[in-house]
Amino acid sequence: MQRSGNVEYLQFRKLLEYEDKITHCYTLKGNNNNYKEVIGDNYSSLYKALNLNEDGFTKIEHQAHSDIVECVKEKGEIHTNIDGLVTDKSGISLSLRFADCTPIFLYDPIKNVIGNIHSGWRGTVQKIGQKGVEKMIGEYGCNPKDIIACIGPAIGKCHFEVSEDVKEIFEDTFSYLASLEKFIRKGKEEGKYFVDTNYINEKLLEEIGLKKENIVQSNICTVCNKDYIHSYRAEKELSGRNTSIIEKR
Repeated sequence: MQRSGNVEYLQFRKLLEYEDKITHCYTLKGNNNNYKEVIGDNYSSLYKALNLNEDGFTKIEHQAHSDIVECVKEKGEIHTNIDGLVTDKSGISLSLRFADCTPIFLYDPIKNVIGNIHSGWRGTVQKIGQKGVEKMIGEYGCNPKDIIACIGPAIGKCHFEVSEDVKEIFEDTFSYLASLEKFIRKGKEEGKYFVDTNYINEKLLEEIGLKKENIVQSNICTVCNKDYIHSYRAEKELSGRNTSIIEKR
């Protein structure tokens, strides 16, 4: 965990190996637990802490739990109804917001291309992580064997409980993966099941060609750590949002 003033955030050691080329973070609640203040994005403090320029900020106004990933070509772009961003431009920060959904940081150190993906359970079913990699391959000529993927804090298999209808969607979509008990298990109540979306996202990234050693899991459950990380499952309408940012220097 890193701290700068009231701003607290997490970083991946794997991506810090390239800190001369990129910077990244996943924000925590920090010292500010007031609902109205937390829900409003204090980007100025965050960008100052990371030594970034605010004019490079790229935001998705509405994350739609889709499978849509777009390229960012200019500073200050605003997108809507999508859930992933990629770019090869320096000085452009890709920013997304989370409260239990899975953040996936993507970086190709050979082509020097970055990506930021928001994968809720619907996005996971639609394989948005793979589509982010496909966009990097198609637009920038990336080789998936070179791409690093870091999977950030998200609701874990210990707390992502779903009903029969959602469980069946996962079974139908991912029946070809290893035995179902690896990512679906029965809950305590009849008709309830726990699903491991982090496991699924890891397997999807391997499936599209990423090396296993280049996929890093944070193994941090947002619900288990609700005192430090915003979690909609735990806090409902009082939940704020965690911000993930990645930028080429």
